[in-house]
Amino acid sequence: MRRDLSELTPREIVAELDRYIIGQVGAKKAVAIALRNRVRRQRLPDELRDEVAPKNIIMIGPTGVGKTEIARRLSKLTGAPFIKVEATKYTEVGYVGRDVESMVRDLVSVAVALVKEELQEGVREEAEKRTEEQLLDLLLPGVSGQQRTRDVSPGTSAPATPDDQQPTVPAESGTREKFRQRLREGKLEDKEVEIQVTKSQFPAIEIFSGSSFEEMDLNLGSLGSLLGGKKKRKRTTVRSARETIMQEEMEKLVDQDRVSEIARERAEQSGIIFIDEIDKIAAKEQRGGVDVSREGVQRDILPIVEGCRVNTKFGMVDTSHILFIAAGAFHMSKPSDLIPELQGRFPLRVELEALGEDDFRQILTKPQNALIRQYTELLATEGVSLDFRDEAIAEISRIAAEVNSKTENIGARRLHTVLELLLEEVSFEATELQGQTIPITKDYVRERLAGVVEDQDLSRYIL
Repeated sequence: MRRDLSELTPREIVAELDRYIIGQVGAKKAVAIALRNRVRRQRLPDELRDEVAPKNIIMIGPTGVGKTEIARRLSKLTGAPFIKVEATKYTEVGYVGRDVESMVRDLVSVAVALVKEELQEGVREEAEKRTEEQLLDLLLPGVSGQQRTRDVSPGTSAPATPDDQQPTVPAESGTREKFRQRLREGKLEDKEVEIQVTKSQFPAIEIFSGSSFEEMDLNLGSLGSLLGGKKKRKRTTVRSARETIMQEEMEKLVDQDRVSEIARERAEQSGIIFIDEIDKIAAKEQRGGVDVSREGVQRDILPIVEGCRVNTKFGMVDTSHILFIAAGAFHMSKPSDLIPELQGRFPLRVELEALGEDDFRQILTKPQNALIRQYTELLATEGVSLDFRDEAIAEISRIAAEVNSKTENIGARRLHTVLELLLEEVSFEATELQGQTIPITKDYVRERLAGVVEDQDLSRYIL
């Protein structure tokens, strides 16, 4: 559930993150303070506000400990525009890949979608009224909303009066009102009507990724309005027609220029860009070849993090106050391997702890989206009840921690692989087990996972 950022204290932000992420108190506090500082900055005098730069964060820790989840939950909590990008996307062996400015364009596109959704909610009532009238016009093509008719009693002949002297009746005829009532009751949902839809006449266009082609960021929507589109008639149900007409009406009622303006401001003032795998572009002095490309990507990212103006199809966007959160495992490198200028733009460094057996036990049961709950609800759709005993959950946690210690440590993601293998047979036979309750005991866990845990080669392959 989204909440107003100005109402959230750092303690409340951490409490919200605790509902989904186990442990990592230091990282949660750091992002909570960074988020709250944005609210504090908005309350400063104008002359000081622009001088306060966001305190960007580098999260350091192995995979699967919650780095990405912390940033993602922040954006969901506040409704701030958020994108996650991989630093390796901007580099390939021997050359720089996609233009780094594309991350800002992607952020603005996300902001536009968020703002448009919010503004459309404000005009939904009016759009529903218009949609209803259009559906009635389609259902009653001969009964116009402004129909002019003579006031004639049943069984009498009409007086010969000129058309301009014929009395008018209200827009809602008796037939139209009857159909309106049936439409609102949902009795006409499967009735077929014929609507007009616009078929785009765009040829297939492929825009290649790369710095020179990224600048060809055309507003194809505007280009489409210039070229026009071919109208075609389509028969569909009232249910489907309502969705199409409703979308068109909301598009008409929302001011696109206002959407762009609000979205640009929101991206600038509250946008969050999460740069994952930043350790993969950290160059070491003793290496050569590909490291030239890695350092080049760092230098390309630098001006965006420092603050520059990026041209997007929705207008110029200033990146000076976008919050950047970078993350990496830093197994083979360390933050000091980044170029000094980039290090200086990430003043906060937070180390996330590796997850242990107790953490796994909490991850399985405590969060709102706990894995045990997910699997239980999934199989409940087939009429199968899973009864996880406490000792079974403890055994699953122990096995996950043991496998992580003996093979590659992939953090909480190990629980997914363990549970999938544990419940493989039940999931496969679920349709035949309908109405049954399956107890998941400690012995059941050991029986299902014993072979994999004992055979190290097999566990490397499966888990």
